[in-house]
Amino acid sequence: MPCTHGKTRSEAIGNAEEVIEMYLEAWEAEGESIPEPRTLQVA
Repeated sequence: MPCTHGKTRSEAIGNAEEVIEMYLEAWEAEGESIPEPRTLQVA
């Protein structure tokens, strides 16, 4: 799977988006439900 690193910020963001798409496709193919979005709460 591609990582979220890149030579530029834009490339890293593009790689991260690609990874997210791959996870969504894998979950769908396996019949898994896609988790609900969550917000990180800072302590």
